[in-house]
Amino acid sequence: MQAALWISKTGLAAQDTKMSAIANNLANVNTVGFKKSRVGFSDLFYQTQRQAGAQVDQQNQLPTGLQIGNGVRVTGTQKVFTSGTFETTNQDLDMAIIGQGFFEIEMANGERAFTRNGQFHLNSEGLMVNGDGLPLVPQVEVPEEATGISIGTDGLVTVSVAGDVEPQEIGQINLINFANAAGLEAIGGNLFRETAGSGPAVEGIPGEGAFGSIKHKHLEGSNVSVVDEMVEMISTQRAYEMNAKVVSSADSMLKFLNQSL
Repeated sequence: MQAALWISKTGLAAQDTKMSAIANNLANVNTVGFKKSRVGFSDLFYQTQRQAGAQVDQQNQLPTGLQIGNGVRVTGTQKVFTSGTFETTNQDLDMAIIGQGFFEIEMANGERAFTRNGQFHLNSEGLMVNGDGLPLVPQVEVPEEATGISIGTDGLVTVSVAGDVEPQEIGQINLINFANAAGLEAIGGNLFRETAGSGPAVEGIPGEGAFGSIKHKHLEGSNVSVVDEMVEMISTQRAYEMNAKVVSSADSMLKFLNQSL
């Protein structure tokens, strides 16, 4: 019965972690470019009290063994990089990636970060920056005299200038891809950081090879499904209640022994 208490404790902790992930998913249901997280579990080690196949006598073996599990543990959280819903915004600096890839952002300390959030703005110098003022890489500077901005599916940026018939090319937006995007480290601000698990960043032109294409004047919304998360929340709550019930039952059994013996 002491074992049941500790096993139930691991179950309570695991379900609490999953509920935290669900809460974070629901909190970011309207966050542009957000990717939901899922929690992975695995069972803990087993205590083998009788080995399957052990000799009963010289001629017979045990058909089954006796193993007692010790609960569950969280193996990790994984970002799910399925596409979110796409919204037309008609804003000149909004972009969505149709397919695989990330925009590259230069952080304040000079490190590289990556995002699926294509909601960009212009700073005082005319550079394209994200909502936190961090510049897009490679940097794209929009001239003051520009009357319109166009971004092709291949990332080519052109502007219209009053008095000029032909549009002017001012930059090229490239995308970054990873062998294992699920291995990226989320650092907040809709940004991810490269890790040993993700593999090295690979740069390429949108629309070529495995890289997705760019959809101008669109944004990719969160890939969180409220209905799915609500179902997962109910399931997690029931699992938590059952583990709490085991704790209560084991406590009642111990109380009965203490009073009876």
